[in-house]
Amino acid sequence: MKTLSVAIVILNWNGRDYLEKFLPSVIASIEADTSQTRQLKIIVADNASTDDSVSFVQNKYPQIGILQNSSNEGFAKGYNSVLKYVQADYYILLNSDVEVTLNWIAPVIDLMESDELIAACQPKLLSYNNKNLFEYAGASGGWLDKFGYPFMRGRIFDICENDTGQYDDAVPCFWASGAALFVKSSVYHAMGGLDEFFFAHQEEIDFCWRLQLAGYKVYVQPASVVYHIGGGTLPKGNSLKTFLNFRNNLIMLAKNLKFSAALWKIPVRMGMDTLSAWRGFLAGDRGYFIAIARAHLHFIGWFLFKQKQSIFPATKRGKPNGWYNGSVVWEHFMQKKKAFSEIISGK
Repeated sequence: MKTLSVAIVILNWNGRDYLEKFLPSVIASIEADTSQTRQLKIIVADNASTDDSVSFVQNKYPQIGILQNSSNEGFAKGYNSVLKYVQADYYILLNSDVEVTLNWIAPVIDLMESDELIAACQPKLLSYNNKNLFEYAGASGGWLDKFGYPFMRGRIFDICENDTGQYDDAVPCFWASGAALFVKSSVYHAMGGLDEFFFAHQEEIDFCWRLQLAGYKVYVQPASVVYHIGGGTLPKGNSLKTFLNFRNNLIMLAKNLKFSAALWKIPVRMGMDTLSAWRGFLAGDRGYFIAIARAHLHFIGWFLFKQKQSIFPATKRGKPNGWYNGSVVWEHFMQKKKAFSEIISGK
């Protein structure tokens, strides 16, 4: 029987406290895995931290591998840089602020091994601070509406649902959370990895969209559960986070939509962003307004001067899994729907 190598790669930037708090759960899960068909290892990928993260891991956990980038390359390039040197059949891209459970690896790997087209998968993400609540960054599988707004099974905008088992089926989704992303290494490299221009935020959605356009599948496996704090590096409400989310979302649409769809959807989306910016401005949040304005200007600059034709042109242009051909903004803010099931059912 084939032995699979699995590398848990934790990208770190000044996260010494998180490493101290959550590495024990990752180590315990490896020690509890008695499978003879999996070889598991942990690697901390450090993005030029200025705290004592690296020395802490070296002294406390000498069995953990360490790869160091020479500068803070962000989430996307940070992972691309270190994964060039990681030999494994599977990568697990794990945030440093995640507590894992003992049996979180096997259900996902078993599912991905059952279908060679499943290239990426996520576990169910629950809130570390309220373990009955879905977590903002991933919940139980990501979806996307026709204007590029992400939502999830278990989270619509700022509303996270209580987990009552309503989304416990393993199903295809549009995107898998970068907080705990399982990916087949061969596919990761064949697709060129994450888009480094994104730096951070929504790069995993872009990556999963490209996977689907290339004919692969993205799944969620809720039999695996992890607990995520979220916002560890850039907290919610941070202007840089707002800028990156809005800029990267527009770039993602321009890269992956058909030209005929992008021609009208991107202007509509920018108009919706502008309304959101003015709403924030009138509520007294000038930082939010400025961040969105900067995002639009940077997107235009990218479109005019920096965009490149994909090295791996899409071979599949059908409707991807996890695609909602409606507006989640309309359903949530105008129709007052607060749960994923309400939006998808149309009730």
